[in-house]
Amino acid sequence: MNSQQTRTEHRGDMRIDWDVPITMDDGLVLRADVYRPKGAGRYPVLMSHGPYAKLLHFEDGYGTAWQSMIESHPEVLAGSSNRYQSWEVLDPEKWVPHGYACVRVDSRGAGRSPGRLDPRCARETADFAASIEWAGIQPWSNGKVGLNGISYYAINQWQVAALQPRHLAAICVWEGTTDSYREFFYHGGIYCTFAQNWYDMQLKSVQNGLGARGRRSRLNGELVSGPQTLTEEELGANRIDMWRELLEHPFDDEYHRERSADLSKVEVPLLSAANWGGQGLHLRGNIEGFIGAASKRKWLEVHGIEHWTHFYTDYGIDLQRRFFDHFLKGEDNGWDRRLKVQLQVRHPGERFAQRFEDAWPIGRTEWTKFHLDGSGRQLGAKPAHSARSVTFSALGDGVTFVSAPFADETEITGPVAARLHISSSTTDADLFLVLRLFAPDMKEVVFRGALDPNTPIAQGWLRASRRRTDPERSLPYRPWHIHQAAEPLEAGAIYPVDVEIWPTCIVVPAGYRIGLSVRGRDYVYTGGASAGLSNTRNPYTGCGPFLHNDSRDRPVERFAGETTIHLGAGRENYVLLPVVPASAPGGGPETRDTAARSG
Repeated sequence: MNSQQTRTEHRGDMRIDWDVPITMDDGLVLRADVYRPKGAGRYPVLMSHGPYAKLLHFEDGYGTAWQSMIESHPEVLAGSSNRYQSWEVLDPEKWVPHGYACVRVDSRGAGRSPGRLDPRCARETADFAASIEWAGIQPWSNGKVGLNGISYYAINQWQVAALQPRHLAAICVWEGTTDSYREFFYHGGIYCTFAQNWYDMQLKSVQNGLGARGRRSRLNGELVSGPQTLTEEELGANRIDMWRELLEHPFDDEYHRERSADLSKVEVPLLSAANWGGQGLHLRGNIEGFIGAASKRKWLEVHGIEHWTHFYTDYGIDLQRRFFDHFLKGEDNGWDRRLKVQLQVRHPGERFAQRFEDAWPIGRTEWTKFHLDGSGRQLGAKPAHSARSVTFSALGDGVTFVSAPFADETEITGPVAARLHISSSTTDADLFLVLRLFAPDMKEVVFRGALDPNTPIAQGWLRASRRRTDPERSLPYRPWHIHQAAEPLEAGAIYPVDVEIWPTCIVVPAGYRIGLSVRGRDYVYTGGASAGLSNTRNPYTGCGPFLHNDSRDRPVERFAGETTIHLGAGRENYVLLPVVPASAPGGGPETRDTAARSG
């Protein structure tokens, strides 16, 4: 087929309408696939809208991720032919039989939809809102549209929900971000190279106009990136130059605000699902979104393992279905009575115990300072008294401070922050803070992260010239850096800096130790690198693809000096940890009148 005509197939009990047109207010036509029950009726709609190409099969575009998931969790394959599985969106075969219409929309410039590719810009968000309104008035729709999906298909849910489209009834935001600058492009003001590589490998590879040079879909035999084959020059003119644009916007300006969520306008019921191992992308935003959204009906869930897996497991689908059944079908299934926070509490050895809480941070948290002590490089209960200093290469592996062995099993769950007093031999310094767990033999204990299989328990970043915080938005456990301008350091002068470390959860066994590394470069797992995934560029060395090693952002003349931590003499240097006392027996109920389910 050389043109884009809508066609319909009936496969089993499912009707599929391929390439359904949705016309935008500027006349551009997006293309959607609609999966719905074969019988006549009006059904709640579950929509995804994004750039990963609706016709690209999960296995064809993301083979290593698919294999890892089905080998570790074969339940994903059950109850479906898996013919329609696509990256980071729901499997219609597991939703249509339950009375849902599933709509996948290729966003502007991607897959089967023409236009200029500009990820998460205001135009794309407006398109998303228009698509929601279109779905809400179709003859097969009951007028209630829910949004569901992972990562990109979660991030843009926050954005479009702020526009408050009339037919939007609920959102399930699975491991996305809310803040383009702080969570995606510039961690602590330090440029992260992930976005430029992601853009090259995951978006440009399915840009509309690749035509015959692109993939052919196993879903229906069509060309994944549309029937038209453009030249390389035409393709380039039809997309942004992300490498250039990001480096032209090193501060939190309007460019980043356009691609972030206005949480004060997110009023729709929401379920926000985060990942403890999502250091660098898939954690902070879901928690900040849960806290900051204006919605009165909002819930938070946090789990572990790879960032895509639980979306497809029985655990994840059951959670999503109960949420949507309540808000899109009106079922009285107890969802509105459940506690607001569902945690998979993490233990060493990739063990998780489910628990429900009333709030985040957990109300009974005992905020505990672990002070840096230069003598023996320890984390202790009291501040250092005598003046000491610790100096390390500003582009090196830094220094690690380690606690005494914990006398009792201790849970640390919540946001983390650090206060340091530092000086630099140059006009700036990049600080990479890593919260670590050590076994009694001092071997580091790492975890299956959202992407990297060897992830420490938490990480934080700060460029010292971006140290200024907003006192109105900052909290003792989560400083808020303004990132509006650079304030160079005076070489040798001492500055107090507050560093946000992303939230974490770990139950520390008796005899284990907590460590804080203060580094001048990204964390490196000492056990060696892993191969990474086929859809990312670099081997994984503990940070996955979230690296901060672009020389354009870290010129040697400004960052290759020495960094010094100044201890004692009235200067407090500490990491503030959220120590959580034991809950009531059984870990607390799922709802106020329903027993908790197992994970």
